[in-house]
Amino acid sequence: MPDNAASPILQAVEALRRADRDLAVSLLQQALREGAQHGLHWKSVARLAATIGEIDLSLEASRRFAATPPASLERRLHYLGELAHFGRSAQVQTELQALPSSWQAHEAVLHFLGSLSGEQGDFAAAEAHYRGAIARSRLAPQSWFALAMLKRFDAGDPDLAAMVALRPSVAKMPPDLHARYLYGLAKAHADIGDHDQAFALYGEGAAFRRGIEPYPAGRLVAMTEALIRDFTPTGLKRLIPADAVEEAVIFVNGLPRSGTTLVEQMLTSHSAVIDGGELNLVRAALIPTGDYSMTGALAYQQRMARHPDPWGKLAADYRGMLAMRFGPVGRVVDKTLVQSHYMGLLLHALPNARVIWMRRDPADVALSCYRTYFTSSVPWSWSLRDIAHFMALEDRLHAHWSALFPDRILTVPYEAMVHAPEHWMERILSHVSLPPEPGVMAFHGSKRAVRTASVQQVRAPISITRIGQAQALRAHLAPFYEAYGR
Repeated sequence: MPDNAASPILQAVEALRRADRDLAVSLLQQALREGAQHGLHWKSVARLAATIGEIDLSLEASRRFAATPPASLERRLHYLGELAHFGRSAQVQTELQALPSSWQAHEAVLHFLGSLSGEQGDFAAAEAHYRGAIARSRLAPQSWFALAMLKRFDAGDPDLAAMVALRPSVAKMPPDLHARYLYGLAKAHADIGDHDQAFALYGEGAAFRRGIEPYPAGRLVAMTEALIRDFTPTGLKRLIPADAVEEAVIFVNGLPRSGTTLVEQMLTSHSAVIDGGELNLVRAALIPTGDYSMTGALAYQQRMARHPDPWGKLAADYRGMLAMRFGPVGRVVDKTLVQSHYMGLLLHALPNARVIWMRRDPADVALSCYRTYFTSSVPWSWSLRDIAHFMALEDRLHAHWSALFPDRILTVPYEAMVHAPEHWMERILSHVSLPPEPGVMAFHGSKRAVRTASVQQVRAPISITRIGQAQALRAHLAPFYEAYGR
């Protein structure tokens, strides 16, 4: 690292190794005060700040990375992506307009514009941008993938023929790009009913992803066993109660593709709820507990023995992160996936928090997850057997937490909800202390950005057509059924 910010940055990394989040934040603030206004090292600083939930610090470090000479479109787009990720929509538009004219029609800019349009529900504009990017680039595997996710293919579709023709060239590209292309091509074959070829392609793409990041089965089993063993009524009594305050956040938990985005979209259509998303901020706030275990929680509590409200302190940190993301006023939805790993500490630190836990037919979830190219780290989704293994662990954690906190966790079966949405929405609103409003049932008209794989589904009215889709593909899902065993 070339400037005098290097020392506090390295010290911040060391502080995090000791689970001292507060010191790490202070050191990163010092690094930004004392450091240069540009430099390639700011990218890693931005990533570190985002990991600990310091959104403002992360964006400032990303801005400095983007400002590093010589001018680079790649670095500017990285900064734009971070702004979009953290909901800075107006700033994104300002930065886009400030791009040099020579960059405005670059395929990477067009692809970025396509992503923004898709998140806003303007699928026609998104398709036009993706096609523009494809026209300007010989390969553009990311744009082909995005287009494949957006459209429905028909037999004889020229887009499918064009994608197939690219395969030898894409095979020479890095594994992550190759995998993304294969998922897009698989989706095209699934659209035309060629499920044998589709599953073969999904399998190839998933194999690339497993090679990049294997599924840590043993670690997750050990963690699950420890959570169930240690977080009991007796165990929780060892933790100092947190001061109760009125809670602005609504938690929506569940596996990917289980209906969490649908419920989030309905809740954010309520006048009292300003926004939501997959925030991943609880994990950041709980960093002082180390590994999020009961042992780590007790060690944190001992270190904070002189603090009048150690768990309220972590809750305040979390609320501060929410304020950085959404502003200080209004209720928000945190639908970070798989918060089951932190649920005990989450509900202890936030004693007035309420959780909506979505559950869906396991085979339908497995099918949807296996066919989804998650842009985040979801290593259990890259094998049907791993999906079954992970889902079985989640079943155990759902049973454990819902028995431990029966009044605070409302389990919502996806199938029941889409058959009787008004009934279930009434229960959900009551559970989170929101008055009924007719607008929540018109959620599909919302213009808020949706940054998940369910972006198209939540732009349409509730439908039962996706229930039971796995049954028709039971033979292809045989490894899941064999491993899941129920």
